[in-house]
Amino acid sequence: MKGKGKLTSWNDQKGYGFITPLTGGSQLFVHVSAFENRSIRPAAGLVLTYTESTDARGRPCAIGVRSSRDYLRRKPTGNSGQLPVVVALLYFTGVAVACRQAGLPWWTAGLSPLLSLITYLAYAADKSAARQGAWRTQENTLHLLALAGGWPGALIARHRLRHKSRKPSFRLMFWITVVVNCGALVWLFSSPGVQLLQALTG
Repeated sequence: MKGKGKLTSWNDQKGYGFITPLTGGSQLFVHVSAFENRSIRPAAGLVLTYTESTDARGRPCAIGVRSSRDYLRRKPTGNSGQLPVVVALLYFTGVAVACRQAGLPWWTAGLSPLLSLITYLAYAADKSAARQGAWRTQENTLHLLALAGGWPGALIARHRLRHKSRKPSFRLMFWITVVVNCGALVWLFSSPGVQLLQALTG
């Protein structure tokens, strides 16, 4: 059923809030992923139109949300959305060069893109679960995937899906995994790094 209400509370860090129907009644839960226009960010005080629904736990929620006013805080535009992809490609290239330099089999260079794809899908699944109120993927699992080499996929997911991009503690741990991976890649280009890879591969 279609409805109209006011966004009376919004947790920008966690990406959810509550809508109070203008006709009265119980508040409706709304997740950031329920907004149809992904180029804008919600803010408390907005008047919204939506479709009433229920999540996986039977709780009332809003889907297909649109703003009836146009004073949302817009996300930055331009080429910034492509930056994560460029960074990922540069990292994959670095991994491929390091593998070739160490004389590793060609397929080893594909491990990082594969892990990145798995990590991206894990983020997408977690966001879908958050929207439906279903069982979530543990944050430690997402961090382990990133640490194992899938951080480029996590970086792209955080920008494309707008998921796990606000929580300070999660962001800090994510960037730690990035630093560890990039540091390891740089080390692999050193003589000790090359020698270690060659020793491990016989």
